[in-house]
Amino acid sequence: MRTTHIMANLPVADIATAKSFYRDYLGLSTEEFDLTWVARCTSPDSAASVQLVTHDATAPEDSVISVLTDDVEGAFAEARRLGFEIVHPLTTEPWGHRRFFVRAPDGNVINIGFHGDA
Repeated sequence: MRTTHIMANLPVADIATAKSFYRDYLGLSTEEFDLTWVARCTSPDSAASVQLVTHDATAPEDSVISVLTDDVEGAFAEARRLGFEIVHPLTTEPWGHRRFFVRAPDGNVINIGFHGDA
């Protein structure tokens, strides 16, 4: 699997309150999206970004990081071949993101997906 980008998924109680801190204090002023339960804030002059998550809309567990790849189908097949637990099946979500969740051997849940801009 070729990883193209990794973002931390920070659990927050309220997206709007959290965005204020990360935008106004840390300078992550570019809002890439806000789906009410998850929002991504990025620095306008670098690749620094963070995703703020209240809960996942479709997966049974929240993930700690989101990993973008250029071959999500191949990554899914490899995770299954290696016997990793699939927490959320390979799915094209209603908001257009194709992804699956896998549990790492340390217990962390990882969101692996593809965006057209990955």
